[in-house]
This record gives sequence, structure tokens and C-alpha cells, in this order.
Amino acid sequence: MARILIVDDAKFMRMTLTNILTAAGYEVVGEAENGNEAVHLFNTLLPDLVTMDITMPEKNGLEALREIKKVHSTAKIIMCSALGQQKVVVEAIEAGAKDFIMKPFEEDRVIEAVQRVLSYS
Repeated sequence: MARILIVDDAKFMRMTLTNILTAAGYEVVGEAENGNEAVHLFNTLLPDLVTMDITMPEKNGLEALREIKKVHSTAKIIMCSALGQQKVVVEAIEAGAKDFIMKPFEEDRVIEAVQRVLSYS
């Protein structure tokens, strides 16, 4: 069972993703509400996958992604973005994100992205 870290500054979004992922049989091992927490929890928990919001206080998702990838080059990170953030999504993919999912979350799309990214070796 894959272990997933959910990063989003909105508790409602973290709850939504947790419900979708646990219902699909994944284990949510932690939640972070900003980029600093995300980096710390990643280093502590070493999850199989991270869902990372782009816009967050303290350290945004792009900065956290770069910091995690610098130390853990094989980290599997899916960016979560709202409409109108396409430019940042492209930057995130270039920085090493494996996929992105749009908000509001569609259950099928979330599961499909997670399965695809976890199947990458």
C-alpha cells in the first residue's frame, strides 16, 4: 500500500484528498499546510508520493518541490493547482513534478494520476 503525504494550506482540500485516497486503499501518512512543513514531513516520513498545492504561505509548492527534489531526486510529487496557474504548473513539471491535478478535485482524475505516478519506476 502506497504511503502518501498531502500538502495544502486549506484543511478542506486536505480532507477531500484524504477521503479520496483512503477510499481507494492508499495510506495517508501525513498532512502539511505549508511548504516548510512539507519538506520537514517528507524528510521524516519518506512517503511514496506527495500531493503538493502550489499556492501556500511561508514556502510555496514550487519552492518545496525544488527543495525536496534536491535531496531526494526520485521523489514522486503531484502538483495541485487551481485554474489560471498553468504557467506555474509548467515550471513545476520542469522542476521534477510527475503530474498535476486541477482543483476542484475529481475523484477519478486524482486516482488516475496517483496510480500513473506510482507506476513510474
